[in-house]
Amino acid sequence: VIRCLKIFRILAQPYPNRRRRFGLRFNLIAGLYNRGLSFAIA
Repeated sequence: VIRCLKIFRILAQPYPNRRRRFGLRFNLIAGLYNRGLSFAIA
C-alpha cells in the first residue's frame, strides 16, 4: 500500500497543503488501490 502511495507522490515528500485536502487525496488513492485489489481477486 505504501509503495502505491509513493508512486502517486503523496507520501514520498512532505505535503504542503492543508490536512483536510491531504486526507481527501489519501482516501481517494486508497479507494483506487482497494478497487484494483477487488478486481485482482475476482
